[in-house]
Amino acid sequence: MNRKVQSLLKANKIDRFCLSAILLIIVFSCGKPYLEDADVVIKNASLIKVETGEIFHNRTILISGDTILKVIHSKEESEFSADTIIDAKGSYVMPGLWDNHVHFRGGDSLINENKDLLKLFLAHGVTTVRDAGGDITPAVIEWRERIKKNQMDGPRIYTPGPKLDGKDPAWEGSIKVTNSEEVAKALDSLKSIGVDYVKTYDGSLTREAYYMIIEQAEQIGLKVTGHMPLSADVLQSEEYGLDGTEHLYYIMKACSPVADSLEKTNPGYSMISPLLETYNEDLAEVIFEKLGAREHFFTPTLYIGKVLARLADEDHSQDPLLRFIGPGVRKTYNGRIERAKRAKESGSTFRLKAEEIFGKMIRGMHDAGIIIMAGSDCGPYNSFVYPGQSLHGELQMLVNKGLTPQEALLTSITNGPRFFDIEDKYSKIEEGKVADIIILSQNPLTDIKNLETVNTIIMGERIYNPKSLLK
Repeated sequence: MNRKVQSLLKANKIDRFCLSAILLIIVFSCGKPYLEDADVVIKNASLIKVETGEIFHNRTILISGDTILKVIHSKEESEFSADTIIDAKGSYVMPGLWDNHVHFRGGDSLINENKDLLKLFLAHGVTTVRDAGGDITPAVIEWRERIKKNQMDGPRIYTPGPKLDGKDPAWEGSIKVTNSEEVAKALDSLKSIGVDYVKTYDGSLTREAYYMIIEQAEQIGLKVTGHMPLSADVLQSEEYGLDGTEHLYYIMKACSPVADSLEKTNPGYSMISPLLETYNEDLAEVIFEKLGAREHFFTPTLYIGKVLARLADEDHSQDPLLRFIGPGVRKTYNGRIERAKRAKESGSTFRLKAEEIFGKMIRGMHDAGIIIMAGSDCGPYNSFVYPGQSLHGELQMLVNKGLTPQEALLTSITNGPRFFDIEDKYSKIEEGKVADIIILSQNPLTDIKNLETVNTIIMGERIYNPKSLLK
C-alpha cells in the first residue's frame, strides 16, 4: 500500500468510503498496478538463473529488508517506490557466492586481523562463508550474530566452533575426544553455543572416536564433515551417518586397491605418496558411485594445493591483496613457506603429483552425484590464499578440471546452502528468497573468470562497492 495512504489511515483522517475512492482513482487513472514499497530496486538486469544456465534480460528485482519481494519484466507497466534504485543495464545479476571452507584463527591476538578479512570476502562477491573451525570461536559467533542483525559488515557466517580432535590436537582451541563420554560432552558443548555443524580433524583422532562422533552427532541432529583419520574408511563412515569430507585425501585412499596394506606399512600421512602412486580409476568409479548414491558432500580445495605446490618458487611480495593482510596473519605464513623450501631441497614432488591425481577425480565425482562444494581454505596459516580471490581461483580450478562454468557456480551458490538444508532460502533470485545478490559487468557463464568483474554487492538493504571495500 502507498505510504501516503498508510499515513492517512493512521492519522484517521479519512473513512473507508473515501479510502476506496482514492484507491480506485490511483488504479484507474494511472492504468498501472501498484507494487509493494521496496527498500532496494534493481532494474534492467540480465538475470542469471544459475540452476539452468539461462539468462533472462530486462528484469526488475524488488527487495524489502533481507527478502526479495518480486522479480518482474522491466517492461511491465508497474509502479513502485524505493529508497534505492540501481540501474543494472548491461550488467549481469546472480546470487551471492558461498565460500564453503574458510578459517578464522590464530588466537586472541589475531581477532581484529581476522575481522579485517571479512570485507575482502564481500569485495569479491562472497556473501556467505562456512567457517571450518578455529580457536577464536566466541568472536566468530559474535560476528555471525551482528552480521545477521545488520550491525556489522561481512558475509553471513556458518561455524562449527572448535574442531574435534584426539588426545594431542594439531590445532590450538580444538576439543580433545578419546572415548564415548568425551564425545558426548564435546557435542553437548558445541550444541549449547549454537554451532551450525561439527568439524573433525585428524591430528590424533582415532578411528573409533571418529565413528563415535558421527553416530552421536547424527542422534542430536548435527551434521559432520572434516578431516577423517586415514585409518578410517569413508564408506564405513557413511554407514555411521557421515555427511561430508574436506580435501581429497580421504576419498582418494578408498580408490587405491592396496590401501589396507599401505596402512600397515605407512601409517598416517606417510601413506599419501604411495596412495597417489596406486590410485586406480576403475576402483574410483565404483567408490564415486557409492558415495554419490548417498549424496556425500565433498570440498576439494584445489586452489590452495596449487598455491602451496609453487610456494617455494613464486614471489608473493607484490600480490595486490597482500596489503590487506595484517602483520600477525602474515607471520603465520612462514611455517608453510619453510616447509615448501625444505620439500624443494629434498626433491619432493608430492604436491604436484597430488594436483594431477586430484584433478582427475573431479569430473567423475560430479557425474556420479557426489555433491561438490567450492571452498578456498583461506585464512591464517594458509599462505597467500586470500579471502574472496581464492574462491574465484577455486571455481576456475574446477572449470580447468572439467566442470562447466555453470556447474562450478552451482558448487558454491547451490551446494553451500544445500549442506545446511536451507536451499529454499538461498541459491536463486526469486520471490521470498534471501536478497544476497551480486552484479557483474560480464557474464560468468561464458567465462568463469568474469567473476572478477563484480561491481556491486547487495545484502538486503546493504549495498557495497568493491572499490570502497578495498580502500
